[in-house]
Amino acid sequence: MPPRTAGLSSACWTKTRRCSIATPERVTVLNLNRRTLLLPLSLVLAVASLALALRLGSSDIPLIEVWGHVVADDGSINDQIIDRLRLPRALSAFAVGGLLALAGALIQVLLRNPLGDPYVLGVSGGASTAVLTAMLLAAPAAWYAPAAAAGALLSTLLVFGLARSGDDWRSERLLLTGIVVAAGWSALISFVLSISPATHLPGMLFWLMGDLADADRPGLPFAVLGTALLYCLLRARDLNIATQGLLQAAALGVDTGRLRLELYFISAVLTAVAVTAAGAVGFVGLVTPHLVRRAGGRDHRILLPVSVLLGGSLLVFADTLARTLVSPMQLPVGVLTAMIGVPVFLLLLRRQTRP
Repeated sequence: MPPRTAGLSSACWTKTRRCSIATPERVTVLNLNRRTLLLPLSLVLAVASLALALRLGSSDIPLIEVWGHVVADDGSINDQIIDRLRLPRALSAFAVGGLLALAGALIQVLLRNPLGDPYVLGVSGGASTAVLTAMLLAAPAAWYAPAAAAGALLSTLLVFGLARSGDDWRSERLLLTGIVVAAGWSALISFVLSISPATHLPGMLFWLMGDLADADRPGLPFAVLGTALLYCLLRARDLNIATQGLLQAAALGVDTGRLRLELYFISAVLTAVAVTAAGAVGFVGLVTPHLVRRAGGRDHRILLPVSVLLGGSLLVFADTLARTLVSPMQLPVGVLTAMIGVPVFLLLLRRQTRP
């Protein structure tokens, strides 16, 4: 073995007797290159996911014909399949994935904890319980959206009210309180299912596992998503500061109490809209921000839009698999997101804890 060079550890020597030293300048350049590529790559992925969703199904349509059917109406069968079935569903899936990803990113900032997620804090559980109760009472489908919003808001008020200690909310108390409230909603969901008529159960269970079969109105989800994303981008500086700690944020002039309330309220609204459109779809809000941060997108001016695009693409891909994997049957999309999200999240944890 060659003699060690001063200032270099023996670990630097490789089998080829070469050593590459990551200087601060080189690391900065690599991170800058990553950040500049994140947004265009996520846009390409979003377009690819939508194109694949429009092409694949019970009857495959050549990719070269898809765009023509989108922009022009020729009255053909393929045109009706795309305009009336696949395009509204794909856009709804994209909007729901973006809603969940944005909600997850905001809650992780709120808690300064990578486990932050609409499901962990009970927001999704409250919305789901309210919608299932509306189903049990045979309420019209038009009631589902306000029911989900009311359930999410109630869960938010419960968590903030129970977690408050004096005049402040600590992140640890919020997380633990959210977990307990989520467990309570889970028990109520089981109770609602146990007393529901047999004729209601299949629809309820399929909805609980995530169902985009009836998601054909992407207008409201996209409007809520666009408004929330724009507002959060305007607050990106405060979000960046908040990730360093609440004391530092307060010292730099950020109203941390107001910021917490805003983040939780926005997350509750995003989750309520997503749950109304697609049911309970897990792992999108948990995994997507992790992937973006691992790729170098820690600045919320990049993290938030890329998370929206990546979350939307992930759910579109999952829904396409749900429609085509065992065609003509359709799988609940939540099953596919869990099958994709669990191994991806475990892989991220393994890499993060690797010395």
